[in-house]
Amino acid sequence: GNSTLFKVYCEQNLHSGGWIVIQNRFDGSVDFYRNWTDYKNGFGNLSGEFWLGMEKIYLLTSVKPRLLLVYLENFDGVSKFAVYDDFSIGNENEKYVLKSVTRLYGTLDDSLAVHKGNTFTTRDVDSAHCVKLFLGAWWNSRQCYYSNLNGPYLPSKISDTRSMNWYGFSNAHESLKISKMMIK
Repeated sequence: GNSTLFKVYCEQNLHSGGWIVIQNRFDGSVDFYRNWTDYKNGFGNLSGEFWLGMEKIYLLTSVKPRLLLVYLENFDGVSKFAVYDDFSIGNENEKYVLKSVTRLYGTLDDSLAVHKGNTFTTRDVDSAHCVKLFLGAWWNSRQCYYSNLNGPYLPSKISDTRSMNWYGFSNAHESLKISKMMIK
């Protein structure tokens, strides 16, 4: 068979553990304003801030759709989460389209399922010109985004569309301190 091996970081403390972390941001030490190749292959360090890589996320979700846990925390120490079911993305030829994702439960209002059907965009593959506007690679639509978790990391709480934010956190574009995306 065709097998691919790669290392992952497992989160064992949140929501009964066993989560493969696909995105981890908490201090702004890694620049997330990257090109397609970087997002395809992944970047950063598994022991720090990182993006696992679209190709690896595709491989993990192509075997079977996964649960997705989004964990966010603001600069006031408030944390919120959402668990999604049926998370899967397309392959590179399909521009890693967000094929399916359904919100199950959580304290976080949905700002991801609305992106279903959108292709992934980066600063050099930006059909809707949203990445240049808001400086974040994401499954952007023509209306751009409701969540921008790969947007610029700001060092304090500001309402700014050009930040790592999730509209449903506080119904504003509040810059967040911590973002973790995990699948199992």
